[in-house]
Amino acid sequence: MKKSTQVAIGGLASALCLLMMFMTGLIPFSTYCFPAFAGIVLIAVAEENGPRTAVMVYVATSFLALLIVPDREAVMLFIMLLGYYPTLKPYIEKWGKLGGTIAKLLLFNGMVVAFYYVMLYIFGVPDMLEGWGDFGRFTIVVVLGLVNFTLFTYDFLLTETLRIYRYWFRPKILHKLF
Repeated sequence: MKKSTQVAIGGLASALCLLMMFMTGLIPFSTYCFPAFAGIVLIAVAEENGPRTAVMVYVATSFLALLIVPDREAVMLFIMLLGYYPTLKPYIEKWGKLGGTIAKLLLFNGMVVAFYYVMLYIFGVPDMLEGWGDFGRFTIVVVLGLVNFTLFTYDFLLTETLRIYRYWFRPKILHKLF
């Protein structure tokens, strides 16, 4: 693929990711969905242009999102986990089933805890766990369980999206365009 085509794909992917991040303020519950969709866009960039370009698109999108996206929670979700994870995922899975699963658990839980403290102490968002008070001392366990379930579901969907991209979209759609 020509260098100009690679730059165009990177620019379009960054614009699409930024558009999705900006839409988080328009649609309810999109704070969690659109950062995940923006991360999925990076699969195409990594497949067509390589992981280095995908990382550059991630960095550009993260920086611009910090400047113009009003929903700080969505921006931090993208920056801290959902933006780079699709590019990192193939490397984690090279560690085997058990090693990859342990690495994903450590990454997911570490980033969720870091995300909580960044939102609480840097951005001054009120304590997000206050609304879960009915669970009492099990609040943290319940929240981490739900988050891990959600992130492993996202991981599975990334795998399926990559499979569809490689074996259906690329041969049937991209092959006709390029």
